[in-house]
Amino acid sequence: MAVGLLPPHDLLPVAGVRLAVTEAGIRYAGRRDLTLIAADEGTQVAGVFTRNRFSAAPVVVAQRHLSSGTPIRALVINTGNANAGTGAAGLQAAEDACRVVAVALDCPPESVLPFSTGVIGEPVDLAGKISAALPALKIHLDENHWEIAAAAIMTTDTIPKACSRQIDLDGQKVTVTGMAKGSGMIRPDMATMLAYMATDAPLQGEALQQCLQDAMAQSFNRITVDGDTSTNDACILIATGKIAAEPISRVEDSRYAPLCSVITEVAQFLAQAIVRDGEGASKFIPIQIAGGRNEEECLQVAYRMAHSPLIKTAFFASDPNWGRLLAAIGSAGVDDLEVDKVQVSLGETRIVRDGARDPDYTEAAGQAVMAEAEIPVRVDLGRGLASATIWTCDLSYDYVRINADYRS
Repeated sequence: MAVGLLPPHDLLPVAGVRLAVTEAGIRYAGRRDLTLIAADEGTQVAGVFTRNRFSAAPVVVAQRHLSSGTPIRALVINTGNANAGTGAAGLQAAEDACRVVAVALDCPPESVLPFSTGVIGEPVDLAGKISAALPALKIHLDENHWEIAAAAIMTTDTIPKACSRQIDLDGQKVTVTGMAKGSGMIRPDMATMLAYMATDAPLQGEALQQCLQDAMAQSFNRITVDGDTSTNDACILIATGKIAAEPISRVEDSRYAPLCSVITEVAQFLAQAIVRDGEGASKFIPIQIAGGRNEEECLQVAYRMAHSPLIKTAFFASDPNWGRLLAAIGSAGVDDLEVDKVQVSLGETRIVRDGARDPDYTEAAGQAVMAEAEIPVRVDLGRGLASATIWTCDLSYDYVRINADYRS
């Protein structure tokens, strides 16, 4: 069960964006596995994608279509088959999927972005199954279908992940709604598993892409479940410009910062939801590294801790084995680290002072903190003023079970 995460509620429609889901039989019968997102004319779209060299066919095609300059009118998302490791046939399948959607929506194939998630290396007749499902999808397109779409894009997720926020801009209320899926194979590199955010703000051009990248840097690129970067990672920001306001095309525009702040808030909620629903997770663990010489150094230490199986299993066992924390910090590659300046705390309990056990620390205090479902870890390196925070989870028996049974 996801740690401290409830099903989405009170999701707000975004003018100019309609969604629909249906059962297409991509891998399993009897489950909603195909999602269509349609955007009105005038919509602008930005995206970031995995840097995995084995990028899935839909990633390659989506990047190609985005860079073509053709206005994006639709996104098609399937679960059950990743269409990754499928070579030329997979690329053709992704292009064919865009083609059949384009015919149904009367737009160019380059106006369609494809996305897939599921098992890697399996061939699939995407175009045929999507074509058969399109009549049902077109009929059910609706701006209020964010919640069912969030459920339809799940794979090993246990709970849909979506939220909405609003902000006043130019005297009008602007809406930002987003959804994401992801539970395992999570350590994003410029994206997350699959995430889609939309706003009715008139954000466009370079400002749109920069806003997405700024939001990513403080959200999806700060999470890890298991350290594995997917072949299919993608995050999309849709801006319909439906509110009556002058376009925001420059980051210097006074409206850019507050709008991007709200989009970042949505992205952070979704990113943390992915970690809270990490495969088999029972603990949510923010790791803050302070006192670094630069942010890169802080992130280096944070990820070394977050990827340590010894640390992750200790958290699962609620065992305050703080020696594992020190071992990870010391092996993070900060070669000139002065260990006698390092401080470590679990929640409000300081366990290490000046590189050694805090004289006031007790095992009972450590166990009390570790018994909580959310356990903030704070490390001060004592080297500078930089800081960084990432979010991770523990490693449980269920993680092994889920991944051992994934293809069955």
